[in-house]
Amino acid sequence: MVKMESTEEQDRKLVLEFCHLLEKSKQLFNGLRDLPQYGHRQWQAYFGRTFDVYTKLWKFQQQHRMVLDSKYGLKRWQIGEIASKIGQLYYHYYLRTSETNYLNEAYQFYAAIRGRAYYSRAIKEDRPDLMVKKLRYYARFIVVCLLLKKMKLVRELVTELEKQIQEYTTTYEPEDHLEWSLVLEEIKGFIKAEAAVAVLHADSNPIILSHRLSPLTTPPCERSPHMTLSLQEILIVGSACEQAKFSELTMDMFRMLQTLEREPTESTHPMSITHGMHGHDASPAASRIPPYGVPGSKGYLENGRHYRDNPHKYLLYKPSISQLLVFLASGFKELPPGGALLLYMSADGCFSTTKHPEDYGYELGGLATSVKRDGVEGGGIACRGKSYKENHCLYPGDLYPFTRRPMFIIIDSDNSFVFQHIPRYFGQPLVILMSPQDVPPAFQADVQHHGSLFTLFLHSPLTALCYICNVGDVPIHHWERCQSHVDRFITEASRLVTRCRI
Repeated sequence: MVKMESTEEQDRKLVLEFCHLLEKSKQLFNGLRDLPQYGHRQWQAYFGRTFDVYTKLWKFQQQHRMVLDSKYGLKRWQIGEIASKIGQLYYHYYLRTSETNYLNEAYQFYAAIRGRAYYSRAIKEDRPDLMVKKLRYYARFIVVCLLLKKMKLVRELVTELEKQIQEYTTTYEPEDHLEWSLVLEEIKGFIKAEAAVAVLHADSNPIILSHRLSPLTTPPCERSPHMTLSLQEILIVGSACEQAKFSELTMDMFRMLQTLEREPTESTHPMSITHGMHGHDASPAASRIPPYGVPGSKGYLENGRHYRDNPHKYLLYKPSISQLLVFLASGFKELPPGGALLLYMSADGCFSTTKHPEDYGYELGGLATSVKRDGVEGGGIACRGKSYKENHCLYPGDLYPFTRRPMFIIIDSDNSFVFQHIPRYFGQPLVILMSPQDVPPAFQADVQHHGSLFTLFLHSPLTALCYICNVGDVPIHHWERCQSHVDRFITEASRLVTRCRI
């Protein structure tokens, strides 16, 4: 009897410990949304604590599954919810650090949820909120797969999501059914716009090509003593109206962020070796949490120095002018010695009616920014007077203070030319790349929705050439031959640029 009571007491303590870890993990996860989105050091310690608690929770539910099943009534969807939160942690850590390897970690957990059907009985629980969690999981998984260019899986997930949305609306007749229908249409439109040109195998099956940086796609660089700068901070801003987008990621942003990232690699860090999988109910090993780069984990410092494979990026979808300037200032502040800041902005033009401008910083107009998140009033009639400027607009003059540090500016807009007059008041390196103001009439309608031609050329020159020549399908042997010509041109152009002294 004493032994039985001892066992019961142990089980009770295990359940209490699980409940404590579960509640603590929820509190920490909910606190993530209160962290500042800018800066580097303000949020790293909090992420580290959150990863630590989820590590303990994940290991705990693996080690004591039988007790939790019988005494706590642990359901498979609850395990799926924990795995989904871990996937979100990795994805948000990728957004904050720009390290593409974290996308692979997020993918591992999201794929495990689908492979082990953790949410398969969600509809039978008669809880609409649980079905919403399942739909959100699908949407997040699709975003990760899009960024990893797993397009075959993306299409499978979209089909499954459509079925789940239909089942959700039929069963519960919810008020948000139109919102989920809109999400589905956004995803489908994004996938259609992304596939500008199809590269085909000999059997006519499409090949998915990555346009991230890798040793195979990066031209060799002749190093010289004059090369003292490195790209450290990037702002990618998408403010173009009516452009294909999904999850606050426009097509131009999607293409540009890949252009500025290195290809993710499979994790080789000892903390991310998967082990301990048993039977069909195996889950991603707890040792995957956290991997390299999380404060408090091995590998965060490499040889005593902070290791970062990619420049740090901010992704801003339709920011207000105040948000944009705050993030610019944060990137400027975080620049180390010898670091350069890159600003890419895809936006509609904000035009001026001034015929004889005297101040090129403010009298030629600029780029339209969002008005939704700003408390600033007066962007209407009062600002159209002769003495006033539009509040919700990024002017060339707004960038003058940031030219105190080396800066690379890429403007994709129908009013891009106004940025050509930015002066080098502080003698720092400054490069400004501006899109053409006009697009051939045949492409104007497509470009507005499918993404800018200028950005497409920066992302994949050969894809853009095929697109403007109305070549929709390219056999792989033709593609590789054409790509070799493009590679030779880029290699020679790179050599000329690195040798020139301005």
